[in-house]
Amino acid sequence: MPKRPTYSNEADYVVVGSGSSGAVVASRLAQSGASVIMLEAGRSDDRGVHGYFTRKPGMVAPMHFEERLEKAFDWGYRSTPQVGAGGREMLVTRGKVMGGSSSVNGMVYVRGNRANFDSWAAEGNAGWSADEVNTAYKRSEDFEDGENAYRGAGGPIKVSRSRIVQEGTHQFIQATSEALGVKINDDYNGAEQEGISVLQENVRDGIRYSSTRGYVHDLAPRTLEVQTEVLATKIVLEGNRAVGVEVIDQGRGGGRRTIRAGKEVIVSGGFVNSPQLLMLSGIGPADHLASLGIACVADLPVGDNLHDHLFHPLSFHLSTITHKSTPGFFLKGMAKNLVGQDTFLNHSIFESVGFVRSSLATDVPDIQLHAIPWSYPDPGAGYHGKQKPDPRPSLGVFSTLIYPKSRGTLRLASADPTVAPVIDYGYLNEPDDLKVLAEGTEMARAIMASSAFGSSVKGEIYPGTEVRKDNPEEIRRRAVSVMHAVGTCRMGVDERAVVGPDLKVRGIEGLRVADASIMPSITGGNTNAPCYMIGERASDLILGRA
Repeated sequence: MPKRPTYSNEADYVVVGSGSSGAVVASRLAQSGASVIMLEAGRSDDRGVHGYFTRKPGMVAPMHFEERLEKAFDWGYRSTPQVGAGGREMLVTRGKVMGGSSSVNGMVYVRGNRANFDSWAAEGNAGWSADEVNTAYKRSEDFEDGENAYRGAGGPIKVSRSRIVQEGTHQFIQATSEALGVKINDDYNGAEQEGISVLQENVRDGIRYSSTRGYVHDLAPRTLEVQTEVLATKIVLEGNRAVGVEVIDQGRGGGRRTIRAGKEVIVSGGFVNSPQLLMLSGIGPADHLASLGIACVADLPVGDNLHDHLFHPLSFHLSTITHKSTPGFFLKGMAKNLVGQDTFLNHSIFESVGFVRSSLATDVPDIQLHAIPWSYPDPGAGYHGKQKPDPRPSLGVFSTLIYPKSRGTLRLASADPTVAPVIDYGYLNEPDDLKVLAEGTEMARAIMASSAFGSSVKGEIYPGTEVRKDNPEEIRRRAVSVMHAVGTCRMGVDERAVVGPDLKVRGIEGLRVADASIMPSITGGNTNAPCYMIGERASDLILGRA
């Protein structure tokens, strides 16, 4: 057995969480010469089975759909029964490994619409406009087309397009352009988002570029110490100043200790664990904390403003797709990959992404279309993720609500830090959210009826004609979380804010939050890339470079 490293108990900065923002903050602070301890409650992503599955892009499907693997890579959270979504408990996927959810997600690289960030700035969040965050985005990425006014080159996160896109996906792109009257957009992360495109993935040479792959393993900053299987249980406060973090060494027999921060504590636990840790530390809604016997240090709306993307999946039997969602096909792909062939295992399961408008759209596209050349498990056939997908070659098309009006809450279930919090998304409580999903469903059908497919579309596998725009209620029990929840430590300048534009927790010195939880409103698209940006912005703010 290899000897476990000796962990330190003091550094200039303590970063809680190694996910999409935490690893960025920790790495950039360490590169400045400061001593940094980064805490991760999960295991290393660079050894054994965890190393293989988190490095190989195509292993994302078994990580999510094979129950034993799911338990190894996911914390197993569930939402409360969602009244607006058929009373279902939703999966709340959170990565149980270094890199957090960036190590287990679909690797869809979307910055969001530039208008998203201008709206943040218009609410009083100085420094967060589209032009200002563009600097952080450019620094974080290494885009295959090179640098221009909007894109970066040479950064830690490699961004590429797949070279083995299926014929059916190319047909889908052409059909979307024709059916919806949108352009084929070569770079939806550039000047303009609207249109239909080949997917950009944070993948290069068959390797997933998670936060820790790009910012920790590749950069290897000398003064960064990573401590894995260490659960943060409480922020240590002296008066109104954060001076450290109490932890449980889960990988070392459950011992408890305190890690001191000479300068600051940065909480980057994501939309679930950042608000959870703040509330366990007495920072949150006073009445709620009192009900659990937790003394309130700062009465703030922690856990409010929870919102997430939802998609409604459709699946079509398509003869121009060669993939089959069967164990045999998957094993053949693995064998080809082992001898050096560029197979689906080297890429995201997604191949196309589009941004289009419903009739309710205002100044930006409000529907994201995801397409995968695979059969996706039918969410109407049982518990999501546990039923077998259709074995026929298929194109999965997802109508995705990217600007939900519905809001929910996250609250503690217990003062025990090992007990999962209560997550209530409030999905589809606002009628307009259901209308957008229903319109997107009809858009998907219009696309698949396009002449661009010739005779290759052999039929709709699901959901079937009973789910229509004029009969959308069935969508309530079929819509699926895209696992992009945000907002539970809202950034702002009013009483609804938990942190200010400098990401400092209101009323507490030496404490910041940096992750998706600070978003005042969700970005238009997958949230991984914005979290890299938030990490870059946080390091600039801490180091006085903003």
